[in-house]
Amino acid sequence: MDGRAVAPAAGTVLNALATGTGSAFAIDLETTATVELTDSGETVGRVDGHPDADTTLIERCVDLTLDEFAASAGLDRSTVGARVRTESEVPMAGGLKSSSAAANATVLATLDALAVSDAVDRIDACRLGVRAAREAGVTATGAFDDASASMLGGVTITDNTSDELLARDEPDWHAAVYTPPTQAYSADADTAACERIAPMAELVEELALDGRYGEAMTVNGFAFCGALEFSTGPMLDALPDVTGVSLSGTGPSYVAVGDRDTLAGVRERWDEREGTTRLLQTRTDGTRIQTP
Repeated sequence: MDGRAVAPAAGTVLNALATGTGSAFAIDLETTATVELTDSGETVGRVDGHPDADTTLIERCVDLTLDEFAASAGLDRSTVGARVRTESEVPMAGGLKSSSAAANATVLATLDALAVSDAVDRIDACRLGVRAAREAGVTATGAFDDASASMLGGVTITDNTSDELLARDEPDWHAAVYTPPTQAYSADADTAACERIAPMAELVEELALDGRYGEAMTVNGFAFCGALEFSTGPMLDALPDVTGVSLSGTGPSYVAVGDRDTLAGVRERWDEREGTTRLLQTRTDGTRIQTP
């Protein structure tokens, strides 16, 4: 039995490293996972285009999903295994939630292979991927904010300490993304520095819960650029024209939101910098089964 699912990436409104509360929104870059069930009892993962990539996360996602749902699909967990493969438009270690997208796509593809996806609530599937991310050591917080935005679409606000969804909304945005030619792994972020800016993160949370996402993003961006020692230059390139702009995750990418014409101008300015720029739609749909 085979399964296939597609998950969008996400940008940051509030980084959860300071207080445990985070917020993110889905953007139109996708990761696809394909899962083929076997009778080997083992799970083997592969990342297309990255033969040396660490596959611990996607393998753990498959294993946790099989542990939870193999029996309800009529399979013997002791003998069922899988081959899982991901392919992605999302830059790895770019701050655009590549791990969350991979985890969501893999969990949903496994549920599809088991033919039980319709019986599992999407937020519960999301929590499986978050658990796998924690166990794989690819995130400091579990990234429930990022994962929920990718799984559900739109903007989500979450308590990452309890994996609780606090709010969800669907603002009408486009997004511009600038990714410098460097990588920054979430698990390596200076969490102590981030915790020192908790008062600013609490302000961002208040703004986000009030629906003032653009202001929230911008305050978050300046605060976390300071804590994580990233340049504020790309943010200044976008201001004051955009609705909001922020460092995304723990960097190195920056993301701005607003109307498409304004963002096209921002993209031109970002194009003068070394790296990659993209002009994207935000997504109000989330992770989905991909039928043949």
